[in-house]
Amino acid sequence: MASSSKTTTDHNQIRKWAEARGGLPVTVRGTGDGDEPGVLRIDFPGGTGSDRFEEIAWDEWFEKFDENNLAFLYQDHKADGAESTFFKLISRETAKEKERGK
Repeated sequence: MASSSKTTTDHNQIRKWAEARGGLPVTVRGTGDGDEPGVLRIDFPGGTGSDRFEEIAWDEWFEKFDENNLAFLYQDHKADGAESTFFKLISRETAKEKERGK
């Protein structure tokens, strides 16, 4: 089975994908400015960076996601068919270029 990636900006789709894998919205500690959340991530059970992350609300995560004009590149399954937690936050412009290149 080949793995393939998808890209979306749909908040419900992103949240559903993450929560189905036990993922929580987080920011990387020390990267924010005051009350502003820092670098966005999703933390999954068994992840290696739990001490580096600070959990935030989905609403706050998506606010920063939209403010920074991001898109969510993700994979549903690995090449071996196992469920994947691979994702990457990319610019929406990059996502559009990727779509045009298909």
